[in-house]
Amino acid sequence: MHCLRVTPPLPTPALLDAAGSGDADARQQLFRDWAPVVLRWCKSLGGPKVDAEDAAHDVLVTALTRLPTLREAARFDAWMFGITRRVLTGHRRTAWVRGWIPGFTPDVPDSAEGPNARIERNQTGARVQAILERLPEDHREILVLCDLEERSDEAAAALLGVAVGTAKSRLRRARERFQILAERSGLAADNAPAALGGGR
Repeated sequence: MHCLRVTPPLPTPALLDAAGSGDADARQQLFRDWAPVVLRWCKSLGGPKVDAEDAAHDVLVTALTRLPTLREAARFDAWMFGITRRVLTGHRRTAWVRGWIPGFTPDVPDSAEGPNARIERNQTGARVQAILERLPEDHREILVLCDLEERSDEAAAALLGVAVGTAKSRLRRARERFQILAERSGLAADNAPAALGGGR
């Protein structure tokens, strides 16, 4: 296994000011230094159905647009991670159903599948996505990391920047909330992702 590239030094306030003012050289330097880091985050957090390169591109464009709003250069890495998480939330919305329901591919119809089965499958997928969108962002993140990507509590805590105990309690609450909302929506237990039943 190759070692992950070390995070680059934080950019100087002067570099950030120049990049925020539209200086092309400063923007290119930020891109060279931080594009690999952002791509690594997107690959780690996005899940198997998210195009990490597309998401990383959106993160970098958003960051360059919002640079003038950054108040503390010393918090640049945390600021970038926050943007990454928000962008990935949007990207996951179109990929969640494929990840949570095995075999669900809404935009690639199965020619061997009957119309009634296709309708039922699409309805189930819509219910699952609606439930996920009703959860708080921190609950969605921990479910994706632990139940979709099957990361350990410790690995998820490190990515989210929280204590392991916080990650564990957040995961428990997220699973419980998902189960409640699934039952209220009439989602059959065997159609919901097995891991969300809290059985790991």
